[in-house]
Amino acid sequence: MRHRLAVVLALAALLGGCSRPEPRPAPTAPQPTNPTPAPTPSTSAAAALPGFVVLTDLDPRIHADIRYATPHNFVGRPITGYPEPLCLLTRQAAEALRRVQDAALAGGHSLKVYDCYRPQPAVDDFVAWSKRPGEQQTKAEFYPDVAKNKLFADGYIGAPTAHSRGSTLDLTLVDEPAASQPPYRVGQPLVACTAPRAQRFGDNSIDMGTGFDCFDPRAHTADPRVTATARDNRRLLLRLMTDAGFVNYDREWWHYSLRDEPYPDTFFAAPVARSSVG
Repeated sequence: MRHRLAVVLALAALLGGCSRPEPRPAPTAPQPTNPTPAPTPSTSAAAALPGFVVLTDLDPRIHADIRYATPHNFVGRPITGYPEPLCLLTRQAAEALRRVQDAALAGGHSLKVYDCYRPQPAVDDFVAWSKRPGEQQTKAEFYPDVAKNKLFADGYIGAPTAHSRGSTLDLTLVDEPAASQPPYRVGQPLVACTAPRAQRFGDNSIDMGTGFDCFDPRAHTADPRVTATARDNRRLLLRLMTDAGFVNYDREWWHYSLRDEPYPDTFFAAPVARSSVG
């Protein structure tokens, strides 16, 4: 039964990119002859998020750049469910991330999070946006070489997402002390997320080869076309996160999930707000 459950969860994890859960390794135990069906993942509409914390309350050393609370994302406006620019995580994920921060600082870097817990209404917002072909104001930056109507079919966006379970996050590394980052201005000229670092948006991240939420194969963690520096930086982030118990989704260098997450079958709907964590 444990094997059957792990397989079902692994298949569910294939349903959606940064907006979808990453595959999980299956155990090697033999499958029972008559396995019991696995429980169906559920959505919680509770106003509070049990056992969640605001990451920067737990570790104020970690930088935050919560893109979905701003217009600087692939939709081009603040996303439903993000009234506050906060990183909310289960306490288990946040504690593990604090260990990553300790290791990063020892090497002269700091973590910066782009997205953490993502409520189900935000995922619904992504799905609704995908069905409106006229809304493509940020295509030149986030999906310059992919047709919008292919984003779901090609697996760049999907639903449900592991983010809604509270132990998945998108992040990068910055030098410490962190350099200032120019503000994003609506209407400014857009540059492809695949362009060289000096040309694309002035994110203070170390060079990871593409920008965040770049819908392109070059964002795959092990893609060989990025520079040697970017490959080394991706490997550094991968090592730091893996050592603390996180698993990378290999199509997105920024996307990690806590391996032993506390809510593997629950997708929460409470908004990204301090009031949601009590």
